[in-house]
Amino acid sequence: MTALDGSEFAQPASLKAAAPAVMEKVEAVFDPRKECPPLAELALRLLARQKVSWIAIAESYGEMEDVLHREIDCGGFRVTVQFNPRRMASSAAPVDVESLKRRDCFLCLSNLPKAQKAVLYRESYLLLCNPAPIFPEHYTIAHLDHLPQSIAGHFREFLSLAEDLAPRFHVFYNGPRCGASAPDHFHFQAIPAGSLPIEGDLSRPEMRKQVWGTEGAFLFRAEGLGREILILEGRDRRAMDAAFRQILTALAQCMPPGGPPGDEPMLNLLCTFIEGIWTVVLFPRRKHRPDAFYREGKERLVITPAAVEMGGFIVTPREQDYRRLDAGLIRALYEEVSLDELTAQRFLEILATDQPDKDKP
Repeated sequence: MTALDGSEFAQPASLKAAAPAVMEKVEAVFDPRKECPPLAELALRLLARQKVSWIAIAESYGEMEDVLHREIDCGGFRVTVQFNPRRMASSAAPVDVESLKRRDCFLCLSNLPKAQKAVLYRESYLLLCNPAPIFPEHYTIAHLDHLPQSIAGHFREFLSLAEDLAPRFHVFYNGPRCGASAPDHFHFQAIPAGSLPIEGDLSRPEMRKQVWGTEGAFLFRAEGLGREILILEGRDRRAMDAAFRQILTALAQCMPPGGPPGDEPMLNLLCTFIEGIWTVVLFPRRKHRPDAFYREGKERLVITPAAVEMGGFIVTPREQDYRRLDAGLIRALYEEVSLDELTAQRFLEILATDQPDKDKP
């Protein structure tokens, strides 16, 4: 199926085989081929209704008013730290193969709570209110099919979702080995625009340097922000998709294997769409969790860095970690889990040897 804007969304088997079950969950439909309200408006309406019809959601979003925040100056950049006990299940989620086999997938249609409703997005995804929010408006956009978390083949959908939710929301993606608590079910997440400190950091021209580009897409590298950050920008969907595939290939060639054969490089992504320009912020990773996560007693630090954390908003489900974090610990955490300088240079060398095939569909 091809939408009016030219992006391609394959209708999932779940919609064909279980249409009645899907529609029982659906309170609104977003389809760009038909006249309908903006997706952001449908998402906000859904959250408002869920707060009335679903007690658990009402409680979790009501508690957002009481979560603690503080800012930490890390020298050249600032980080917001949040104490949010409801995020323990996500922060400490076991994501090894055996653990995933032992639990039901909480994003599959058949396992969603009875009270949970959705916006059907382009006949392929369910936009759901996240039941353990980090922000006052927080959504999970889950594919109707039980597909593994892998951005390859879904990047254009990522761009379309960011465009459809703009300007109210930005979209992010967590790789299966660096922050996704459901690595067995493909999904994105959406949060209010302006929520992450990285957005302000990257708005300063001196913080980025162009390192590569092609017609329609340009790659920048951030400087002075304590972790490896790449920024892909462009106005052309096909050029952005081709450039991203080239970047993934180059990262796969230089990063050490850490998952199953053919698994994607460790990566978190944030996507914005502002004034016709897509900006995709890439956080290439070398480690899922810091060593301190696995320590005992006072030395333990229950933090699982994902897109939000790499974007400068660190969520701590334990108050002792919230109180303990300082600029030194944050810089050390970023350095430990982010791509190292030697590998980053190797990536740029590989990328420079070829040009993305911008005409490939």
